[in-house]
Amino acid sequence: MFTHHAIHLEGNWPLVYTAYSKHLFYMREAISAFVVEQGLVPLNPFMIFDYFLQERVKRDSVRQANNSLVTRADQVFVFGPISDGVLSEILLARKLGKPIIYYTKEFEVAKLHEAEMEEEVFAHRHLLIEL
Repeated sequence: MFTHHAIHLEGNWPLVYTAYSKHLFYMREAISAFVVEQGLVPLNPFMIFDYFLQERVKRDSVRQANNSLVTRADQVFVFGPISDGVLSEILLARKLGKPIIYYTKEFEVAKLHEAEMEEEVFAHRHLLIEL
């Protein structure tokens, strides 16, 4: 008879999409650990797809896969400064009615109006505030 410790572990942890810019790529494992420590399952795109699968597929394929993860997630955690890709994920999550929590890169909860944006998307800051 097969036995393993995992067989006795029950759980149906909520799924959390972790949205963050490529500038925080180096924090991908720490972000996943932060989510797991809260009893949640991280859908961490940089852990799943690395950085665009090292260009082995079209970038839009990875973007579409990321959107599929956002769709399946129970909620979205946004870390650090918001890039254009993260902004699009936030807008999708909002359209789907997903709860969104913003964090600093130090893992402190941030208020939406305090959310930092990368320079190339700062002009679109109003999209975060509009309800």
